[in-house]
Amino acid sequence: MSSMSTRERFQRMYAHREADRVPILDSPWASTIERWHREGMPGGVNYVDYFDLDHVFSISADNSPRYEAKTIEETDAYSITTTPWGATLKNWKHAGGVPEFLDFTIVDRPSWEAAKARMQPDRDRIDWNHLGQHYRRSRERGDWIVAHLWFGFDVTHSWMVGTERLLMALMTDPEWCVDIFETHLDLHIQLMDMIWDAGYHFDCITWPDDMGFKGTQFFSVDMYRELLKPVHKKAIDWAHAKGALAHLHSCGDVNPLVPDLIDAGFDGLNPLEVKAGMAPVALKRQYGDKLLFHGGVNAVLWNDLEAIEAEMKTVVPAMKEHGGYIFASDHSVPESVSLENFRRITDLAKSLGSYA
Repeated sequence: MSSMSTRERFQRMYAHREADRVPILDSPWASTIERWHREGMPGGVNYVDYFDLDHVFSISADNSPRYEAKTIEETDAYSITTTPWGATLKNWKHAGGVPEFLDFTIVDRPSWEAAKARMQPDRDRIDWNHLGQHYRRSRERGDWIVAHLWFGFDVTHSWMVGTERLLMALMTDPEWCVDIFETHLDLHIQLMDMIWDAGYHFDCITWPDDMGFKGTQFFSVDMYRELLKPVHKKAIDWAHAKGALAHLHSCGDVNPLVPDLIDAGFDGLNPLEVKAGMAPVALKRQYGDKLLFHGGVNAVLWNDLEAIEAEMKTVVPAMKEHGGYIFASDHSVPESVSLENFRRITDLAKSLGSYA
């Protein structure tokens, strides 16, 4: 089979058809990229080009309340900053992982109403210069073009309100929670409609909504169905009406939610976090005709070539059957993965993922 563009590969995978090979789409930490530069990857070279991986062009817009983003403290090791969503966070400069969230502006209904009043669909929330400079080239090259949305449980608890506060509010004030979810989504739909109407079309939408952790979920299936699923479905229906697909990133053990994700209309699911309790091959056997799966290769093993190659030889052939698979780790690529290991892993993914 002749070599395909990234877009052709993705289209076939989502249609559950074979391609030349499975696409490869993963996310190294910034500290991982730093390591690869120390180990010989040239500066100024995108790792996607360096390893000949698949090109994905991202479209985004700012649906935040636009609070001031500023640096409060900075050292050689970390920075403490505020964000447009009103959070104060600490980021480590040379170590991967999620930031430490220190404080929040939105803590109750009155502070949310003040934030909500700031969330208006202005055209200057969109980086038109970026789209004008890069969209056409990406489309001509055959990139997969993805619109990134920002709404839901994960975004609300981690970036806006705080985990404990939101989990309690799901029980004590669910209407407030749904209002936050819907307000963020509605603003993003308005902004993405502006982008679409200007001729910048996308193949897929995606958003992060981590609903699980190790071995369980943050809330029950019934709570998902009542509070979050209708908002997810609204985003999916909007995308499908444009002919675009819907792809969910949801970390942790989300096994009990998968039937409802399918019922809501999702086309793809990532990252299939093995260390949290997800079993990619079993999921493929049960739901492989209904969902594209993206990920599922245990990141804990990526610094051990013998172990990861054995794992891949089990997982990849099973996941690629009848299409419907994108190769990736089960979350992201940590700094424990050397340049040489990543090269060996991606070369093996191309070989195992070939349909020749």
